[in-house]
Amino acid sequence: MPIRMPRRRFWAGLARRLALYYLLILLTMTFIERWLVYPAPGAHEGDWAPPHLEFEDAHFASADGTPLHGWFFAHPSPHRTVLYLHGNGVHVADIGDLMPVIANHLQADVLVFDYRGYGKSGGKPIEPRVIEDGLAASAWLADRTGSPVGRQVLIGRSIGAGVAVAMAERQGAGAVVAQCAFARLTDPAADAFPWLPVRLLMRNRYPSVDRIQNYPGPLFSCHGTEDRVVAFEQGRQLFEAAPTDQKRFLTFEGMGHNEPLPRAYWQELAAFLDEVGA
Repeated sequence: MPIRMPRRRFWAGLARRLALYYLLILLTMTFIERWLVYPAPGAHEGDWAPPHLEFEDAHFASADGTPLHGWFFAHPSPHRTVLYLHGNGVHVADIGDLMPVIANHLQADVLVFDYRGYGKSGGKPIEPRVIEDGLAASAWLADRTGSPVGRQVLIGRSIGAGVAVAMAERQGAGAVVAQCAFARLTDPAADAFPWLPVRLLMRNRYPSVDRIQNYPGPLFSCHGTEDRVVAFEQGRQLFEAAPTDQKRFLTFEGMGHNEPLPRAYWQELAAFLDEVGA
């Protein structure tokens, strides 16, 4: 008995210390969630005046007045209008070279912009405000081109697909193009931090698998089988939840999350958009 009591106190004290450490970790992760979800590169990074690209600087404001910035690429004879919603680790200057590829393959006017906190856009990102940023970009594009917001093609990559689905739920779209998309943002977060209750604590949730059920329009999805950031099954789950018959899913064997899509992808996307009249 004299031996057991100290052991009990030891284990009880250890359990209390471990619980305290775990709570401190939870508190820390809650505070840094914004940085983990939106590791936004600033305007000091990247080339903002590339001489080989022809574009128009786009300046507009989100619903709460936050200034936003993007690049607009005009096609000489556009068949459609595209709004590109990028992933969480890049800004406009990082992906400018991709926009002429999209414009040429899809015969489209293209706007790519930065969410708040990214590049030359002001503010700090959080899910509802980022979605409002997308809606503001869509409105600017409609004014610039005359293409109604409900007819624009929304191309979203990774977290950008979450923004695209949320926008399509609210105002429709000519088509949603989802690249390496998640069903819910909490799913890849739970995969990355299995020892944390992220599904309970996350504020940025992007429940795309629920939202897409309220969007009846065309959907073009793709995913790599070796995606270690967003599991292939999550992209497939989002695709299956879409209620439309006008949808297509491309599987890229051996492809990871951040690898560039092959030229054939854009050709297939162009054919799909022609087929559905987007």
